[in-house]
Amino acid sequence: MDLRVGNSFTFDVPVTTHAVVIVEPNLSEAERVVESRFGIEPHEPASTFVDGYGNRCRRLTMEAGTVRLWFDATVTVDPTPDPVDEAAEAWTPAALPDDTLPYLLPSRYCESDLLAPMAASTFGHIPSGWGQVQAISDWVHDHLTFGYENASVHHTAASVLRDGRGVCRDFTHAGIALCRALNVPARYVCGYLPDIGVPDPGTPMDFCAWMEVYLGDRWHTFDPRNNQRRIGRVVVGRGRDAADVAMVTTFGQIWLRDLTVWAHELESVEARTG
Repeated sequence: MDLRVGNSFTFDVPVTTHAVVIVEPNLSEAERVVESRFGIEPHEPASTFVDGYGNRCRRLTMEAGTVRLWFDATVTVDPTPDPVDEAAEAWTPAALPDDTLPYLLPSRYCESDLLAPMAASTFGHIPSGWGQVQAISDWVHDHLTFGYENASVHHTAASVLRDGRGVCRDFTHAGIALCRALNVPARYVCGYLPDIGVPDPGTPMDFCAWMEVYLGDRWHTFDPRNNQRRIGRVVVGRGRDAADVAMVTTFGQIWLRDLTVWAHELESVEARTG
C-alpha cells in the first residue's frame, strides 16, 4: 500500500533564527520511501544529519519574516494492522540488550521513578510481558480524556495522570513511564498515522505519538491514545520522550501561524480526485 504523507508549517519569524527540523521518515523507514521532497520558502540552504536515534534532521537558518517549511513523500507501508505477539515475554534488567537500557530510565516527560509505587500497585499483580503492557495501554486509554484544548508543552506523565486529560503525546508519556517503572524498556515514537480502517474522526489531521516496548527480542508497537492495532504508521522520530523528537526546534522564539498534516492512501484519495 502506498501512502502520501507530509506537512506544511508557516511561521512568523521576528529575527534570524536557527532551527532543527524532524519531519521526514526515520532512517529505519528509508527502504520504504518511494520519493520525497523538502522545501523552505523563501529558499534557504539546509544541511542534514542523522541523530543518535536514527532520526533524519535538517538544520537551517530562517530569516526574519514569514517562513514556510514543507515536506511531501510517497511511502510504501504494510497493508495489515500492527502485529500482535501475546506470547512476547519481558526480560529481567540483567538480561536486556545494552541498547535498551536507556529506555528504562526516567526522562524529562516520563518520571518513571515517581510513578513506580503507582505502577506496582496497579499492574504489579499482572504477569510481566505482553499482557501487562496491554493492561497499561488499556488503563491509560480508559483513564485519560483526549482533547486538543488540553495540549501543553509543560505536561508530563505524572501531571497528566494526576489531571486525567491530555493529547496523544501525553497518553504516550504516561504509558512509557508506567512501563519503565516496571522495568520494561519503552520509547517514544512520533509520525504519520492515516485513518485507514477506522471512522473519520472529523478533525484535521495531526502528527501522532505512540510507544514501542521491548519484549521478546524486538520492539513492539502500543498506542495508548487510540488503543487499536492500526494500519500505515510511518515513523518520523524515536527517542526517550517528546523532547528528543520535536518536529521543529528553534534557538530563539518564533510563532506558528499554520500547521497542516496529511497521511492518506494514494489510491483511495488521489484516484478519486484525478
